[in-house]
Amino acid sequence: MTTDTPTPAPSYGTPETPGVAVRGEAQLEVDPEIARISITVGARGTDRRTALDDLTHRNTQVISLVKSYGDAIEKLETGAFSISPELTRHGRGERIRAYHGRVHLTVELADFTALGELTTRLADLELTSVTGPWWSLRPDSPARGEARRQAVREAVQRAREYAEALGAHLAALVELADIGAENSGGYGMPPAPGALRSAAYGGAASAEPAPALDLEPQRQTVHAQVNARFTMTPPDLTPRETSDSGINPTPPQSS
Repeated sequence: MTTDTPTPAPSYGTPETPGVAVRGEAQLEVDPEIARISITVGARGTDRRTALDDLTHRNTQVISLVKSYGDAIEKLETGAFSISPELTRHGRGERIRAYHGRVHLTVELADFTALGELTTRLADLELTSVTGPWWSLRPDSPARGEARRQAVREAVQRAREYAEALGAHLAALVELADIGAENSGGYGMPPAPGALRSAAYGGAASAEPAPALDLEPQRQTVHAQVNARFTMTPPDLTPRETSDSGINPTPPQSS
């Protein structure tokens, strides 16, 4: 029976080939690429079938309105759906007073010129609420790649400066580890202060169309960090006559 010999931990430097470990970081401020809004469509009826028919009609109305914006809409998804009774006391027991229906939709847009008008028209519909927008970047956004490249360049520059401070220069890259590059906004985040929160519950729709909201896209912050290890040539540790700051030492006072 043989036993596996444990693999020794890697060595990143020796006196002949010293190692240097650094971290590279980058932070970019870029315009968002997509905006998401959440829509909740409601309905109410004295019986389950009436509430369901009304909800179906309102849901179709919302979907038709969203789809009328054509290529400005990148994604339209239906989420949770519910029909629930509203109970009320009647003597010693309970009875169903009404039924409430709800369906949730998520809309993703890349054309921000249509965003303000669409959200206003949706919020102007009866028993319809709109929440958002949430600004974000696409997962494959070029901004993420650029942040990673800048983080790597900073790591190399930082390691080179350390090596030059010792009178050496970089010899080879040993390891490059990605700590992560992410968008601060992200998906599913709550709207930032000042973002749109509009709703219309009940009542007849206004004869005059509501004016389109002027929505300013929220700038996105992209972070990237990497850890890097290099080897370098042997340093020059010969003592120097002057300090690194370039300030000459104070001469001794004569008696």
